[in-house]
Amino acid sequence: MNKDNRGSAKKKFDYATILLVVYDVVAVNLAYFLALWIRFDCRFSWLVGSSYTHSFVKFIPINSVFCIAVFFLLKMYKSLWRFAGFNDFFRIIAATIITTIGHWIGITLIFERMLLSYHLFGAMIQFAFLVIVRFGYRFVLAQINSTRRSSETANESRIMLIGAGVAGQMLLQDINHSGESRGIVCCIIDDDNSKWGKYMDGVPIVGGRNDILENAEKYNIEKIYIAIPSCSAEEKRDILNICQTTKCELKNLPGLYQLASGDVTVAAMKPVAVEDLLGREPIKVEMSEIFRQLSGKVILVTGGGGSIGSELCRQIASHAPKQLIIFDVYENNAYDIEQELKENCPGLNLVVLIGSVRDSRKLHQMFETYKPEIVFHAAAHKHVPLMESSPCEAIKNNAIGTYKTAYAAMMNGCKRFVLISTDKAVNPTNIMGASKRLCEMIIQSFDKMIQQGRVDELPVIQAHVEDEDGALNFSAKKAGNICTEFVAVRFGNVLGSNGSVIPLFKKQIAAGGPVKVTHPDIIRYFMTIPEAVSLVLQAETYAKGGEIFVLDMGSPMKIDTLARNLIKQSGYRPDIDIKIEYTGLRPGEKLYEEKLMAEEGMTSTPNKLIHIGKPIEFDTDKFLQQLKFLMKACFENRDEDVREMVMKVVTTYKPADNSNEVEKDSVYKKLASEVH
Repeated sequence: MNKDNRGSAKKKFDYATILLVVYDVVAVNLAYFLALWIRFDCRFSWLVGSSYTHSFVKFIPINSVFCIAVFFLLKMYKSLWRFAGFNDFFRIIAATIITTIGHWIGITLIFERMLLSYHLFGAMIQFAFLVIVRFGYRFVLAQINSTRRSSETANESRIMLIGAGVAGQMLLQDINHSGESRGIVCCIIDDDNSKWGKYMDGVPIVGGRNDILENAEKYNIEKIYIAIPSCSAEEKRDILNICQTTKCELKNLPGLYQLASGDVTVAAMKPVAVEDLLGREPIKVEMSEIFRQLSGKVILVTGGGGSIGSELCRQIASHAPKQLIIFDVYENNAYDIEQELKENCPGLNLVVLIGSVRDSRKLHQMFETYKPEIVFHAAAHKHVPLMESSPCEAIKNNAIGTYKTAYAAMMNGCKRFVLISTDKAVNPTNIMGASKRLCEMIIQSFDKMIQQGRVDELPVIQAHVEDEDGALNFSAKKAGNICTEFVAVRFGNVLGSNGSVIPLFKKQIAAGGPVKVTHPDIIRYFMTIPEAVSLVLQAETYAKGGEIFVLDMGSPMKIDTLARNLIKQSGYRPDIDIKIEYTGLRPGEKLYEEKLMAEEGMTSTPNKLIHIGKPIEFDTDKFLQQLKFLMKACFENRDEDVREMVMKVVTTYKPADNSNEVEKDSVYKKLASEVH
């Protein structure tokens, strides 16, 4: 707003205030004049000759000044009367009481004692005058807005509001008074049957969640606003599932924070996200211990540009590390997270390096230069079907890359190495899952060799001919007492991560379908990226060495259900507007993922969502020798030999036979019973 506009706004405000002050002067004195008139049976002839009338007239200047002073002290000229509410009503009551007592004492002491009816009727009439002008302004505006909405209904969205509580009332007021909302609330839904048939600010409360569909059709609803921040995630999911059978646009009030801060407005509403449909409360993590662990440390994140790696970087950056190093082979991903962190965390000591975890020399150079104290190893090939056709690449990048990174970390004095693993490593049916199980076995082997004081017996697995004699092992002389703690954290699918079904389904919906689901019965565990990463960070604080931490992902969810929810969320009808096509399980894919092997069992941690799997015993020396032969076969690109060798090393690896009848699988039946 420029200076001229500010000046005109100030004049307009002063003009309105002056008018209201003039009205109040007239109102408070007219009230007591009418009180006298009523006391004398409404006869002016009796009123004119009375001494009471003379006292009243003489007291008018004093009463006027006193009343206006009280009104100013109570800030009755500071309110926006178009939004008049209970606070303003209580101010008028307080002003009336104070001015009545002042009037009584003043006129009695200065002039004469007046009749009791004069004071009682005068106070009541004054109160009525003050209320009428102030709340009448809001009423007139409401009628004007109602008339405007009636005439412009064709141009405005018809809204259903779910929630007749405090949040719903605040949102309704914002819609009614905001010229920008361009909407009219036609009906309200609330599960409290004591509210049914009643009205909130003129809008009918028509029923509970079971009445959503009927009233959406009856009132031609276009948008549904959900304002129930205190309800459970499961209840909200059920309501959302009902709402999604309509073709209405859905918006949701994110949480109790908006209610506590008073920010319950149309602008605060957010589109319904996929995670709202999981039907569980968001995972909360105690961050104080994490802060103590990460603060002031040099931290390395491999694969830092990926979906999990980048979120690790975001959360680590917020915990005041001494230095954060991002290592990634994909320059575009690394560039994106670098720019984001530079903007959001200007004081962060950030280093971004491009390189591969296959490159032994690059890894040793990086560790020698920066001496990271904590490593989060998120670099990996993750696409199951792609790795099935390129098994050598899966082993090179995932298993051999993990070995090389772990070796460089250990030999350069790293304190803790955290491997990001997956539930696909449990009884793997594909080469990607088997490669991640190899990664887990590698970090368990490293931990065991350290504890037994046999670090020198670890083979130096390199790809360079000139390094076969261990030339890159020079840093071992500088490592001193090696005390690196190696742990793994295993979890399932994360919503919206690179390669997950969510982005793929959204592209297919945007293209008009069909949405391709591999199997109608396929189920997966899901968690949001921030939830998974915060649990990874907390698991790191519990590490003592050798553990495989398992994150509790809650109940599994059918991919078919997820696809249908996304279609509904986009305003379409599954199988009508957007077709769902079942394509069959892909190579290496199975119907369900397990969080633990049957042999492992679990122990608890202070966080009930983080468990520790008991490591499966295996011959470490034999495994390390097999790994050397496996690396040689990989770099010779002998795909079939590699697959056979992996089956011998990872004894739980059983390539998927997608033709099996899944109904006979007892594990699947058990998991399917948990699906919501």
